[in-house]
Amino acid sequence: MSIWQVVGQDRVVSMLQRGLEQGTLAHAYMLVGPPRVGKMTVALNLAQAVNCESPEPPCGDCQSCQKVASGNHADVQVINLTRNEDAGEAKLISIDQVRDMQHSASLPPFEGKCKVFIIEDAELLSVEAANSLLKTLEEPADRTLFLLLTTNDKLLPETVVSRCQRLELTPLSSPGVEEALQKRWGIEPEQARLLARLSRGCLGWAIAAASGDQILQERAEKLEHLYEVIRADTEARFGHAARLAAQYTQNRAVVQERLDLWLGWWRDLLLVKAGCPDYVANIDQLNILNNVSGQYTMGQIRDYLGSIRAAERQLRQNANPRLVLEVLMLDMPGKIDSNRGELKIRVMVNDG
Repeated sequence: MSIWQVVGQDRVVSMLQRGLEQGTLAHAYMLVGPPRVGKMTVALNLAQAVNCESPEPPCGDCQSCQKVASGNHADVQVINLTRNEDAGEAKLISIDQVRDMQHSASLPPFEGKCKVFIIEDAELLSVEAANSLLKTLEEPADRTLFLLLTTNDKLLPETVVSRCQRLELTPLSSPGVEEALQKRWGIEPEQARLLARLSRGCLGWAIAAASGDQILQERAEKLEHLYEVIRADTEARFGHAARLAAQYTQNRAVVQERLDLWLGWWRDLLLVKAGCPDYVANIDQLNILNNVSGQYTMGQIRDYLGSIRAAERQLRQNANPRLVLEVLMLDMPGKIDSNRGELKIRVMVNDG
């Protein structure tokens, strides 16, 4: 019996399953979708399928499928980003990594039926690496399959994109994530509801958050930082901007994730202000959102949402991070009145 582990991507699975059955799989696929939406799960399932020993691949039980799942199959390689440990910043995927992959692709499969190369974060291929990869995609060796995983295929050269069959993985609905967490992973209903809302439809994020305390603890720390900024005056906010800018030079992803959380929180504030609390993602923060919403107008909240989006866009375009973040702090509506909101926020945060 064929077993695909990815949840909620029926269209993609059906297309790949049909290609397997008819022998019409492409030699290269580009899996596009937000982080932790299931791209790696689909890639590994497909790697299992093309090497599976069962008549109905992927079975998940044969030796080949189990080796792929454990990361021990000689013919399945995942090309990851290398990382600069000193700077904590991701480097580009190098041409040397692609050349090593090309050498391996030129050899026949060692223990399976097909060699599979999974390139994670493919949008971070260096220019040289992408150009080198293009030659391989144009003239692929027999019994090889290339799977490029990316959050944004627009960041890849069009020549590379055009050599791949594009498969888009879309976020699940919040109820879909909630149901999967309860039925397949045994998560308690209240926790499943919270994680489903926070996941933005990316089941992998919800599963990771449910498996330990680190992700939710980091989120709590980021929310506390947001509340500190909201309570602060202009001078203190500039201090926050300077610290964020310094952090950005060390690890861009961490600051981008923080701004994403800010965007979600202010969006929730707008929903509460508009009388739509049922659509709030940060449902564990509803008391705080209700408390704060009365101190801002709809226009102020909408304008600041636009400011956060503009800051994220400018940072992606390599604008000066300190200037961008200082403007973001200036754009933030006035601090919460200490008699009406600030003290209540502190109590609620400390009480969890």
